[in-house]
Amino acid sequence: MKKTIIYTLFLVSVFSISTVFGQEKRTQYPSFLTKSYFEINIGSINYPFSAKELEPGYTVDEVTVPHWAVRIIPIGYNFNEFLSAQISYMRPVLWVRYKNVNGDGHNHPVYMNVGGFTLKGQAPITPKIKLFAEAGLGVITRSGFSNDANEVVVKDVSYGTFLFAGGIKYQHSAKWAFQITSAYSPANETANQPQTTFLSGGFTFNMTPLPQEKVEEKAQSDYLFPKHMIQVGYSTNAFGYEVNSFVSGRKIPIFWGGVAQVKSGITLHYQRNVFHGRKVFMLDWGTSLSYWVSNIDDDKFFTLSAFPVFRFNLIRTKPIDFYLNYSLAGPTFISKLMIDEVETGPKFTFQDFMGAGFYFGKNRQFNSEVRIAHYSNGNLFPKNEGVMIPMTFNLGYTF
Repeated sequence: MKKTIIYTLFLVSVFSISTVFGQEKRTQYPSFLTKSYFEINIGSINYPFSAKELEPGYTVDEVTVPHWAVRIIPIGYNFNEFLSAQISYMRPVLWVRYKNVNGDGHNHPVYMNVGGFTLKGQAPITPKIKLFAEAGLGVITRSGFSNDANEVVVKDVSYGTFLFAGGIKYQHSAKWAFQITSAYSPANETANQPQTTFLSGGFTFNMTPLPQEKVEEKAQSDYLFPKHMIQVGYSTNAFGYEVNSFVSGRKIPIFWGGVAQVKSGITLHYQRNVFHGRKVFMLDWGTSLSYWVSNIDDDKFFTLSAFPVFRFNLIRTKPIDFYLNYSLAGPTFISKLMIDEVETGPKFTFQDFMGAGFYFGKNRQFNSEVRIAHYSNGNLFPKNEGVMIPMTFNLGYTF
């Protein structure tokens, strides 16, 4: 089941890319997205972790189970008004903690999240109020811990299961809806994993097609939005990892770090614009092939990614356009599992990056950009130490 969900996520991404590549009117949402939606739900999660999850021979003074949690639907697709399919990711804000195991004085975290691929049926009660129910595949991932002697105290588990949910939704408008949701996955005695329940409130945003007058208005814009871009980049830790640490720390937690670190690398990117606003916003799809050398042991590995890019053109002047960009959850193949003796997880992972750059030239045919990047599997697997990519300097050409 776990592999089915992962491959489904990858295929959805590839399907999305191939679909939007076929659309030429870039001021209208790509055809695939016009029937899609995303959700954010915040509420209380309950999984009764206790001393039962400990391996034989261990005792614990206290088990803390925080309850605040989020459930995100990064992509859902409406087949019609009654049936949809969606990918979900649910995790607590703070992790379960085992305090003072066998008197060791430590506070051990247990990481746990629930991924899912479900079908959702909806039944209207009134024109504005709907009941809905979900059922499908779930992936439970738990990362346990060992003691100072490297003996397993709470074991890692990752397995496929069933995932159910249901609730009531208020359809405020064609784009916005608000819902109360309850989700459930059963216990697993073999994995020694308790059942999970989640009660939340949240919102849904539907990507309905833009009105034709807005599409035409944006199409008449005087601002340039390059359609294709090829970039070649060089990564180096000559400037340290301070930028990575600054945006992944507690004060500004807008990105991710990584236990394994890259010393240098070469990357090749291709990006295609599939949607843009009148002046500021752009959505690109892209692919990249990168070669990396690790910081400590000079481990060599490569990555192959597909990804979305959100670009914001903040300054428009005659000589240059300045932008910020952000990319997340790009499905990626990574060729090495152990980097600098750190287990980073399986060969399926995700790419994230953020950066700033310029377009310049009469037709904005040239590009310069600096970015940082990160690879991790989003806790879909027990091992998820992550890979930190330092500053990457890119030169690009648009056409």
